[in-house]
Amino acid sequence: MSNFRLSIVDVCIIVGSLLLIVIIGFVAAKKTERTTKGYFLASGKMPWYLIGAAFVSTSVSSEQIVGTIGATYKGGLGIANWEWWVLPTYLLTIVFFIPLYLRNKIITVPELLNRRFGPACGNIYSVVILIGYVFIFLPPVLYGGSLTLGALTGWSQWYILAGIVILTGSYTIIGGLNSVMWTDAIQCVMLIGGGVLLFFIALHHIPGGWGAMVQASPERFHLYRAPTDPEAPFAGLIMASFGVFLFYQSSNQVMVQRIVSAKSTWDGMMGIVFAGFINIIRPLVTCLLGLIVYHWLDVMHKGPSLLPNNQDQAFPFALETFAPSGLRGIILAGFFAAVMSTVSALTNSVATIFSLDVYSRFWRKHAKDRELVTVGQLSGGLALILSASLAPIVANVGLFRYFQTGVTYMATPFISVLLMGIFWKRANYAGAVAGLIGGVCIQIILALGFWFFNINLNWLYVGGIAQALTMFLIVGVSLRTASPESSQVRPFLWRPSWLHILKDSTVVRPWWQRVSLWFGLYTIVWVYIYWRFW
Repeated sequence: MSNFRLSIVDVCIIVGSLLLIVIIGFVAAKKTERTTKGYFLASGKMPWYLIGAAFVSTSVSSEQIVGTIGATYKGGLGIANWEWWVLPTYLLTIVFFIPLYLRNKIITVPELLNRRFGPACGNIYSVVILIGYVFIFLPPVLYGGSLTLGALTGWSQWYILAGIVILTGSYTIIGGLNSVMWTDAIQCVMLIGGGVLLFFIALHHIPGGWGAMVQASPERFHLYRAPTDPEAPFAGLIMASFGVFLFYQSSNQVMVQRIVSAKSTWDGMMGIVFAGFINIIRPLVTCLLGLIVYHWLDVMHKGPSLLPNNQDQAFPFALETFAPSGLRGIILAGFFAAVMSTVSALTNSVATIFSLDVYSRFWRKHAKDRELVTVGQLSGGLALILSASLAPIVANVGLFRYFQTGVTYMATPFISVLLMGIFWKRANYAGAVAGLIGGVCIQIILALGFWFFNINLNWLYVGGIAQALTMFLIVGVSLRTASPESSQVRPFLWRPSWLHILKDSTVVRPWWQRVSLWFGLYTIVWVYIYWRFW
């Protein structure tokens, strides 16, 4: 990117956008009620459009976009499965988990585990998630995001990192989830809007457009990948829809907090449907630009190819080649927004779990709302500072990716226990504890076994095997120990009558506001995409 420069217009757009986000965050903070429900759940007043936008913006960051565009440049359209293949998990979340959380007035996942099984289960979740958020997830987001933005803007990475921490922390810590949700919505518009503009402007440079790219390289425009594919095997995607993917969308505190903040069950469900529609166009931002760069360089030969190992330069190349002054500022403002959204979401979830599931359970069981809010603010701020301090280590510790993979595998025991808990009334406390602890042991044994026997298996399959073994372990231990009390199980045991809340019984809504209608339309579009590019 030797010729890449930001104009004064670009810089003004970036600075102005960041100030707008912070101002919106502080305005939302002024309206935050200083109660636990007000600070941690935005008073349960979030409408569907904020929930949907927050669901999308929280799940993407700038270094991820650079990586997926590069992967698409190298491997083709199949990488878009990581964006489009969310309908199965969204459907499961809407049908099974949203009613579960909202009917039982659940605030945190540890609370759900405590009430369905017992205290050890919630404690294990709290410890694992807090360690994961503070030491494993936040540092790479801060480091990778600031590194990417530094490379794209030419500004100092460490100044960018410090600016993100200060700006994001200011409104997140003061305003809680209300500030996080409103800023997430603005950040979603900035990211998606700028990315879509860049995609179509870049596509305009290709003679013949999309059709010409497909005709030139038809083998690169298929979503189906063979079971042996190293990047996105289709069989692995299906398997993960009931495991790791489902955990991320339905049982990860960051995402759950958006659901339980809904002002009604209808808003929670419609928020997920709205996120689904946004995800239909999100690959234009996060993946498909790589196909344009490939055609430009490797088919039209307008420059040296980035293959085989420089694919991560595909996005910087596109920004330099296709984006005029002004648009560059919009795109990079969206990138800043993506990092800030992820950081604010993780910070707020750390504050929520620590205050409600650690502090109030082990230090001050009768703490009042104001004290819990203060503890949440302090713990969130401390987590952000600690993660920022650890961020430089990411550059020097190659094992960090293995740690991230390990925490991803940790999702398997949690989703196994939750699924057994809501579908099988015989699942008990002992079985759940065995599943959480034994599930980790199963993962370790599988990893060591595959390494010893030199078996190279995609991590999606490993997670699926581990989940099946963990569920068998839960069944075995539960059957050999005492049955749980019916009164403890019944509120959390899914039954078909829960489907009745697909329509909000407290409000008479017209036919065009039905969740089933909009999810059906989303499904039709989704099926067409997979039929068209299978």
